[in-house]
Amino acid sequence: MTSAAQPPAPAPGRRPTLNAVAARAGVGRGTVSRVINGSPNVSSRSRAAVEQAIAELGYVPNRAARTLVTRRTDSVALVIPEGEDRLFSEPYFSGIIRGVSAELTAVGMQLLLVLARNDGEQARLASYLSARVDGVLMVAVHRDDTLPDLLDDLGVPTVLAGQRSEHEPLGHVRADNYGGARGAVQHLLERGRRVIATITGPLNMDVTRARLSGYREALENADVSTDEQLIVHGDFTEEGGRTAMRELLRRRPDLDAVFAASDVTASGAVLELRASGRQVPEDVAVIGFDDSIVARHIDPPLTSVQQPIEEMGRTMAALLLDELAQQGKGRREVVLPTQLVVRAST
Repeated sequence: MTSAAQPPAPAPGRRPTLNAVAARAGVGRGTVSRVINGSPNVSSRSRAAVEQAIAELGYVPNRAARTLVTRRTDSVALVIPEGEDRLFSEPYFSGIIRGVSAELTAVGMQLLLVLARNDGEQARLASYLSARVDGVLMVAVHRDDTLPDLLDDLGVPTVLAGQRSEHEPLGHVRADNYGGARGAVQHLLERGRRVIATITGPLNMDVTRARLSGYREALENADVSTDEQLIVHGDFTEEGGRTAMRELLRRRPDLDAVFAASDVTASGAVLELRASGRQVPEDVAVIGFDDSIVARHIDPPLTSVQQPIEEMGRTMAALLLDELAQQGKGRREVVLPTQLVVRAST
């Protein structure tokens, strides 16, 4: 008794073809194509034969040809509406990128990183991305960002890190900014601080407004009146933190604590306090937000509100993959918890 001869393997150096897989599996080209593209209209026996043939031959699907058939690119864009300086100076962005990349890599998706610094770039990006990626992730969203709506109009699944307003219609992931800020100021109050200032981020971002609301709520709950002189608006940068801290010391030299809306901003505040002759925390206690590498390496180490940045990136990517699988349906909002990490600065 003899067994049927197997079709020969491709010659060394030759890339296996779809025809070679079909011949090895004993099925037609159409069946192989349906297996590769995930069609359910294939018997379990045929699917197993094709998968075995692919493994034996080391066949790699032609991505360009597959795109023509399925209209899928197997790629996702991560859009950051900031310049290169912010991208490389803020640990927040690198954490988001790590989380997104890990989630997409696990399912074989490619990540395209895009910077969009102004409305003009965002308008051009919408049509470009709609033809080149399956979906878009966007971080650091501002209230007046136009790109999410342009993409939505073009039918491109889009998920945001944060929200433009409390009525955000798109799927999004954010940390509990309000609760985190409130807990940070409560901690300062419990340490006996009463003249507590805050340095915010840009007011056209929901994250800023939420953290400012948490600051106000904590003071109100403790029957401490909110002094508008103790609120200065920043931009999440170190230099912005230094500038805001100088202004706060000019307005209220008697302040004894500062809640900054980011660790990078807090680092600038600490440098300015030191330059003015104040000691941290003896004269002024300082708290940041993010619990980034900056918080751990500043002197003194910074008390900070920890938000799960990498988890935010992974969750954003997971929500987008769900939307792709459901063809644009199933938009969801996810709020991740924060916690205060206490260090020497308070």
